[in-house]
Amino acid sequence: MARAMYEYTKTVLNKVSFDVTLFCKEVKKALQRLLPYEIEELKVFIFTLIRQNPQLNQCLIYLP
Repeated sequence: MARAMYEYTKTVLNKVSFDVTLFCKEVKKALQRLLPYEIEELKVFIFTLIRQNPQLNQCLIYLP
């Protein structure tokens, strides 16, 4: 079940990556819901998205 939440989070972040505000909001929600090892995986995924959309780097302040 936890893995499903991680995959769902990645899908949501992909879909809202056009809007920095929504993206940051979803990142904050993900950090509350995911397990510690999933957060580490999510960081890698977010850095990949940031390479494609540099304006999303504003959300890095929320990552531990």
